[in-house]
Amino acid sequence: QVQLVESGGGLVQAGGALRLSCAASGQTFSSYAMGWFRQAPGKEPEFVAAISWGGGSTVYADSVKGRFTISRDNSKNTVYLRMNSLKPEDTAVYYCAADYGFGYPTERSEYDYWGQGTQVTVSS
Repeated sequence: QVQLVESGGGLVQAGGALRLSCAASGQTFSSYAMGWFRQAPGKEPEFVAAISWGGGSTVYADSVKGRFTISRDNSKNTVYLRMNSLKPEDTAVYYCAADYGFGYPTERSEYDYWGQGTQVTVSS
């Protein structure tokens, strides 16, 4: 069992930046690939970014590529999402998720554990 707690969301103006954190507890964090997803009001959840268990491989949605950076610190059991050049369309609840094993999946169904989410609101 893995428990995930996100933090770092908030209200920011367009063009601004935020860093989300996701702290994990329970099973060995370094055994899990980690992902970030988001869900805007009235929309389906969408993949944002993922990182392999060791941090050596990452993948991003086209909509955030070049603006967002996913990273992890296995010594702190934490995964981060640095978000730069934020746009109003980035407004959503952001969730982190954990997938046991290798790879860095982009599908929600691949993930085993989920956090409760943190709200990010970008004003124009």
